[in-house]
Amino acid sequence: MEIVITAILKAHPGKEEALRQTLNRVIPPSREEEGCLTYVLHESIDTPGTFVFYEKYKHAEALDAHINSPHYQAYREEAGALLASREVFRLHEV
Repeated sequence: MEIVITAILKAHPGKEEALRQTLNRVIPPSREEEGCLTYVLHESIDTPGTFVFYEKYKHAEALDAHINSPHYQAYREEAGALLASREVFRLHEV
């Protein structure tokens, strides 16, 4: 079953550009992963510094591989101090 991830990430004030750069670095290697169907970053028009990832994976194993990948782990470590909040939704289409 395909899995969709929506992650809402809000930067600490003054950390918006640093977070944007960190998020942009994780995109190319994530899109190359086997089982990754979509990996797109958005930024709120109304609230700059609020980012939304929309991701789609073929199955749970592909998502697990993504989460355990070196580039994802590096992103999580780097982004930690930049994030005011992080909310992740694991979804399936109904």
